Amino acid sequence: MKKLGLSLIAAGAFFVSTNVAQAQETETQGEEEVIVEQETQQDGFESLEIMALPQAVKVAVIKSYEGATTESAWVKTGENGEKIYKLDINVDGQTQTVKADAEGNWIEDEN
Repeated sequence: MKKLGLSLIAAGAFFVSTNVAQAQETETQGEEEVIVEQETQQDGFESLEIMALPQAVKVAVIKSYEGATTESAWVKTGENGEKIYKLDINVDGQTQTVKADAEGNWIEDEN
């Protein structure tokens, strides 16, 4: 009889701990969705794979920022239909955000 009671208690504890773990996992997934949404769209820019950047933009980063690596990229279409690329680049351990057009010309922030 004692074994049956202990088995029921152990099964109950397992059930409760499993539900708590699932609840925490669901909450974490919700947070990840918010982060992905923020990464996807910033100031009208949409997330872009780094490999999808125009070659001219990649070359501009290499020439202007020796040893830099591009961490993330976004793109948006400007008022005149031109593509504007926003990049987070790592230069000597520090992240900088820069903007360029499709030809690899740097764009100054108006702010």
